[in-house]
Amino acid sequence: MPTIRKEILIDAPPELVWDAVSDVGAVHHRLVPGYTLDTRMDGHERTLIFPQGGMARELILSIDDEHRRLAYALVEGRMPLLHHHATFQVFPHESTGTKLVWITDFLPEQLAGEIQARVDRGAQVMKATIEAEARQDS
Repeated sequence: MPTIRKEILIDAPPELVWDAVSDVGAVHHRLVPGYTLDTRMDGHERTLIFPQGGMARELILSIDDEHRRLAYALVEGRMPLLHHHATFQVFPHESTGTKLVWITDFLPEQLAGEIQARVDRGAQVMKATIEAEARQDS
């Protein structure tokens, strides 16, 4: 099974990064605005609405405040996935920054290029969004 591991260095305190990542109903505001237009929650189910009219339905599997770890699984979307499971985990980095580790396991492996491109783009938007929030807070 393919795994994509992305480490994102963010110039913001870990507490702020975790607050944004764990705010599962505000993805469209706090993590990837523009990339995602809206987020709808129904219990443990999250639906992301995209600008071109697409959507992705995910299950929020775990929000672990002690270890600053979020786990989720994509259960419906445009890509023909047989399996998808991903985690975000927040770690302190140097004196005031954060390392956000995003790990995605999926099948089929033929989707690796497309998933890698989405992870790379999502990581850029997350970094910029969280760093902008940190600048506003300081």
